[in-house]
Amino acid sequence: MDLRDSMRDLILIVVMVLSTLLLVLRLWQDITIAVGATLMMLSLGGLFVSLGMKIRSLEENIVARERTMRVNLEEISSSLNRKYDRTVEQLGEIVDGMTRRMYR
Repeated sequence: MDLRDSMRDLILIVVMVLSTLLLVLRLWQDITIAVGATLMMLSLGGLFVSLGMKIRSLEENIVARERTMRVNLEEISSSLNRKYDRTVEQLGEIVDGMTRRMYR
């Protein structure tokens, strides 16, 4: 999937450079303008690819952090459940002890 996305980006960059060359075709007498426009489109395409890679990296980081948070929440939930059960048992023992004292 990543290779397919990269190929699509590269094809779009090539199309962008070729269209730039077609736009400046009649300006071939001034080679500086044609080369400058081509380099500008190549750098713009490189910028788009770079941004795409950074966005993918951010998405992967978000997924990893979400997974970590989910695991941590599950651990906290189980810890709270254990503490709740212990507290209920202690309260039950206290109530049993008080009822025994009342009937003595």
